Amino acid sequence: MKKQSLVKGTMILGFTAIFARFLGLFFRIPIQALIGDEGMGYYQMSYPLYMTFVALASGVPIAMSKIIAELNAKKDYDGATKVLRDTFRFMLPLGIIVSLLMMFFAKPIIRGMKWHENSYIAFMVIAVAPIFVCIMCTLRGFFQGMQNMTYTGVSQVIEQFGRVIGGVFFTYVLVSRGIAYGAGGAAIGTVIGGVMGTIYLISAYLRYKNTQRHYVTKKSKSMLGEIAKAALPISLGAAVGTVMSLIDSMIVPERLLKAGFDISESTVLYGQLTGKAMTLANVPLALSIALCSTLVPIIAEAYAAGHKFELNRRVDMSFKLSFIIALPCTMGLYTLAAPIMHLIFMKDVGGYNILKFVSLTVPFIVITQTTTALLQSVGNYLKPVYNLAIGCIVKVIISYVLIPITVINIYGAVIGTMCGYMVTVFLNMRQIKKVFDVKLNIMESLIKPAISTLFMTVVVVFTYNTVYNYTISNTIACLVAIIAGAIVYGVLILVLKVFDINDIKRDKKTAKINV
Repeated sequence: MKKQSLVKGTMILGFTAIFARFLGLFFRIPIQALIGDEGMGYYQMSYPLYMTFVALASGVPIAMSKIIAELNAKKDYDGATKVLRDTFRFMLPLGIIVSLLMMFFAKPIIRGMKWHENSYIAFMVIAVAPIFVCIMCTLRGFFQGMQNMTYTGVSQVIEQFGRVIGGVFFTYVLVSRGIAYGAGGAAIGTVIGGVMGTIYLISAYLRYKNTQRHYVTKKSKSMLGEIAKAALPISLGAAVGTVMSLIDSMIVPERLLKAGFDISESTVLYGQLTGKAMTLANVPLALSIALCSTLVPIIAEAYAAGHKFELNRRVDMSFKLSFIIALPCTMGLYTLAAPIMHLIFMKDVGGYNILKFVSLTVPFIVITQTTTALLQSVGNYLKPVYNLAIGCIVKVIISYVLIPITVINIYGAVIGTMCGYMVTVFLNMRQIKKVFDVKLNIMESLIKPAISTLFMTVVVVFTYNTVYNYTISNTIACLVAIIAGAIVYGVLILVLKVFDINDIKRDKKTAKINV
C-alpha cells in the first residue's frame, strides 16, 4: 500500500472530514423542519451517550496506527495483519455487548437520566450503532497505520452521507405516526451511516488483502495488551472533552442565573455558545483532528526506526501545519462571525459575538491536539491526559468564578476554555522539550503563516464589504469572501515557500524518509 506524506495525508483526511461535518450540519435543517424542537430533543437525548462511546472507541485506531507503523519500520508486515486480527476479535464482541446492554437497560437508563419517555424509540435504534462503530474504528486504525488516510476519509463521508439520506427519509416516513417515531427515524440514519461505512471499509480491506504478498514470520504473542496500553489513555483523553461538555451543561446555565439572567435568557445564551459558536468552531478543527490522525503513525515510524534527523523534521512540520490550520481559521471566524451566522442559521445572527471570542480558542485547541498526538505517538500516553485534566480543572474554576459577573456572563465560559487550553499547551510543551531534542523554526512555523493570515484577513474583509455593497446579498458576499481568502492564503503559503514539493508528495528517492 502506498504511503502518504504528512501534508498529503492531512489534506485528504482534513478535507473529507470537513465535508462530512458540513453534511452533518445540514442534516439538521430538514430534520428540524420535520420534527421541530421537541423531536430534536428526543433525538439529542440519546445521541450524547452514543458520542461518548464513539469518543471512548477513538483511542483504538490511533493506538493501532502507532503499533502498525512501528511494525512496518521493523519490516514485520505480517505483524500488522496480526494487530488487525487481534483487535477485531476484541472490538466486535465489545460492540455487540454494549449494544445489547443499551437495549436491555434502555428504560432504566432513560429513567435514571430523567429523559422524556418518548426518547425510548430513538434510544433503541441508536443502541445498534456501537457494533458498526467498533468495526469501523478497527479498520480505520489499520489503514492509518499503513499511512494511507484515503480510506478513513472516504468512509467518513460515506457514513455521513448515509446518515443524512437515511435519517431524512425515515424521519419523513415515520413522523406521521408521531414525533417520537420521527425522532427514531432520524436515529435510523445514524445506523445506516454506520452500515454503509462498514461495508466500504470491509470491501477496501479485502481488495488490499488480495494485492499483498504473504511473508512468513515467526509466531508472536497477541498484540491486544500493547493496543490496550496505548488505546486506554487516548480514549480517556477523548472522554475528558465529552465529560467536560456534560459538566458545562450543568455549570453554565446555573451560573448565568447567578449573573441575573432568567431561565429563558440563560438557556438562550447557553444554546448560542454550544449550539452555534462551538458547532461552527468545530468545523475547522476537523483539519486538526486529521493532522493528529496522520501524525501518530508517521512520528511512530521514524521514532521506532531511530531516524533522529527525520523525526525532528517531522515534529517541526507538525507545528508548521498546526499554525497553518489554526491562524486562518481563527481570523476567518472572527472577521466573518456575523455573516457566517447569517448564512448557516437562516439569518439568525444571535451569538455572533460569542463566536468571535470562541474563535480565539482555536489555536490553543489545535496545539493541544498536536502536542498530545506527538507525545502519544512515541509511547508517552498518560502525561498529556493528565495535562488535559489539569487544564479542564482550570477551565471549570475560571468559568465558575467569572460567569456570575454580570458584565462577563457567558464569556466567562469562553475565557475559562481558553485558559484551560493555554495551561495544557504549556504543560505539553514542557514535556515535548524533554522527549524530543528539537528546536522549532519559528520563522517557518509561525511567522510566515501569520503574515499570510494577515494579508488573507485584509482581503476577506475588503471582498465581503465590496461584494455586499454591490449585491446586497450576505450569502454571495460571504461565500465569495471565503473563497477569495482561501485562494490568497494558499498562494501566499506557496510564495513564501512555507512548503516545498517534497513536503506534499513522496518520490522514489525520498519515499523512505520524506514527511
